[in-house]
Amino acid sequence: MPREYQFPFELRHLVYFHEVARQLHFRKAAEALAVAQPALSRQIAQLEAELGVTLFIRSRRRVELTPAGKLLAERVEPVLRTLTGITAELEAVAGGETGHVRVGFTGLAMATVLPGILREFSRRFPRVRLELNESPTSAQLDALQSGDIACGFFHPDAPTPGLRTRLLLRERNGVLLPSEHPLAVKPTLKLRDLAQTPFVLFPRKHNPGFYDRILAAFSQAGETLIIAEEVWPRANSVGLVRAGLGATFMTPSEAQHLPPEVSFRALSGPAPESRLVLGWRQPPAPDPALAAFLGVAAEAVPPPGRAE
Repeated sequence: MPREYQFPFELRHLVYFHEVARQLHFRKAAEALAVAQPALSRQIAQLEAELGVTLFIRSRRRVELTPAGKLLAERVEPVLRTLTGITAELEAVAGGETGHVRVGFTGLAMATVLPGILREFSRRFPRVRLELNESPTSAQLDALQSGDIACGFFHPDAPTPGLRTRLLLRERNGVLLPSEHPLAVKPTLKLRDLAQTPFVLFPRKHNPGFYDRILAAFSQAGETLIIAEEVWPRANSVGLVRAGLGATFMTPSEAQHLPPEVSFRALSGPAPESRLVLGWRQPPAPDPALAAFLGVAAEAVPPPGRAE
C-alpha cells in the first residue's frame, strides 16, 4: 500500500475516540457504542500508543481532552460527518437525483423546446446542476465527441457516428422581416418575392446542412440569395432584422413572441426546413443524471411529424 495511505489506526479507533470526546465519559460512550467499557478503554489506549500522545486526562470525577485530544477531535468530526452521509450521497448519484450535466444548445432550441424541458427537469431534479452553453452545431459535435458536454441540442446535416439522437423539431421555415418592409403586408410569401431583399444568415461552418438547404430552396425558386450579413448567435440576426438591415429565416415555433419591429410571414413553395435534435454520446457507464435529463426531454417533447 502507498505510504500516504498507511495510518497507525483504524476507522474504529476514530469512531470510539469521537464518542468519548463527545460524551467525556467512558461508560456513557461505551453504552452509546454498544461495546463493553473495558474494550473501549483498550481501543483508546491503542490509539494513544500508535499516535504517541495522550488524548484524555482521566480522573475519578471527570474525563478531559488534552490539547492533542482537542486537535484530533476537531479533525475527526468533519471526517466522520462526511462518511456518515456518503451512503445517501452515493444513492442519490446512482438514482440520478444529484450530479452535474453539461448541455449545449442553439438559439432555435432555447426559443422552442428547451425552456419547457429545463423547467420540468429543475422541478423534478432540483439537486442536479445543469451547465448550459450556447454554441453552434459544429462546436457541439466536437464537444460531444471530446466529452466536454454530455448532450446537445443541435441541427444535424448528416449522420452522427458515435452519437445517439432524438428528433425534437422539424419545421419549414418562414421569413422574418422588418415590420415596415413592403412585403410585410402580405399574409404569405414566396422566395421569388424576396429576390431583391438582403438576408442576414449565420456563417456556413456553423451549420452547413441548413445553410445549403437555404441556397437549394432559392435555386429551386429560380432566384439567387442576397446575403447582407453573416452573424452568430441567433439573437444577433433577429436584432439586425429589427434594425431594418435585412430579413432572416425562422420557424413558426420560434415566431410565437416577437417584438413589434419585426413581422413573421409563412412561405409557400420552396422553403428550407429546420431540424432540431437532442444528441448524446453513450458512455461505457451510463451517467444517471444524464439519463434523468434525457428521460425528462423525451416526456416533455413528443416526436414531431413532418411539417408540410
